[in-house]
Amino acid sequence: MRLPRPRVALAILFVAVASLAACSSPGKLNATGLIPDKAFQLSSSFGLPLEKIVFWGAYAGIAYLVLDPLAPNWEIEQAPLPDNHVHLALKMKRVHAGGAGEARQLFQRRARELVQYGGFDGYEIEEYSEGVESSVLGSQRVASGVIRLTGKGQLSAVQGAGGFGFNAPPACRTAARASNPWS
Repeated sequence: MRLPRPRVALAILFVAVASLAACSSPGKLNATGLIPDKAFQLSSSFGLPLEKIVFWGAYAGIAYLVLDPLAPNWEIEQAPLPDNHVHLALKMKRVHAGGAGEARQLFQRRARELVQYGGFDGYEIEEYSEGVESSVLGSQRVASGVIRLTGKGQLSAVQGAGGFGFNAPPACRTAARASNPWS
């Protein structure tokens, strides 16, 4: 079973903190916490206190959980409509570093993937819109549209874990798909 990324990051952070604490020799605990009052001597004149290492590791772990640089910036959902029409909805991560102007490119890329996989000749964009949804946690860029797949082709419907969907490549990008998009 694969753990989601935030849980993996938390597990790695926990193991790192536990191993750092276990590496130190038993000594007196500070009066203010559970971290031993020890330092890693990197040279004869320079040492790093274990407390600073643990706190900076926790800060880095929290920053990684919030930013998650390996996660895709956009999430794509698709829904079948009659007569070879497909509705595509895109949502951007709330906290991101770039990628704010690429909604139209991703929309067209997904449409081309559906054309290629289903054996269609092309597609036409019936409607497309971009916007920003606001909430308590902050704003989030969104885009949605409907495409019509043209020519002779077929997207066969299958019953999947999420209900009715296409027998097409997944809309979510994975690391394997990113390194080899035609696999």
